[in-house]
Amino acid sequence: MRILGIDPGYATVGFGILDYQGMDYRPVEFGVLLTEAHTDFNGRLARIYEDMCYLLDQYRPQEMSVEKLYFNTNKTTGIMVAEARGVLLLAAAQRGIPVFEYTPLQVKSAVVGYGRAEKRQVMEMTRRILHLTELPRPDDAADALALAICHANSAPPAY
Repeated sequence: MRILGIDPGYATVGFGILDYQGMDYRPVEFGVLLTEAHTDFNGRLARIYEDMCYLLDQYRPQEMSVEKLYFNTNKTTGIMVAEARGVLLLAAAQRGIPVFEYTPLQVKSAVVGYGRAEKRQVMEMTRRILHLTELPRPDDAADALALAICHANSAPPAY
């Protein structure tokens, strides 16, 4: 199964694509979708959507895993991330790709085995699980790969 993990944002969207079969994980591609700081917000949303469509059409994931949003202190930023997340979900829905949502606690539990793990621990386990020689960079891409691993570990097996 090919899984696309997404760490949503509006300046930086992390993505991680992996092929998963049994207990075998193979990274396909990972990185970030970037929007320029000087671009108006609607322009940023359009760029995120276009880049996401490209990823989906180029790599053809069968399922998508995305981080569930939670609002902490900055509600304005949270709303902007939610809007960017909406265009990511739209692109997947238009292609019939099922989307699964996971909280940071679920991701940490699935990747490290401990829901209160530190970010560095998650990144190191992601590196080990995917047999990478170095920690995946940038952090948003590492988070997206962890989301894809979480889904692989959490989703019911496809028959």
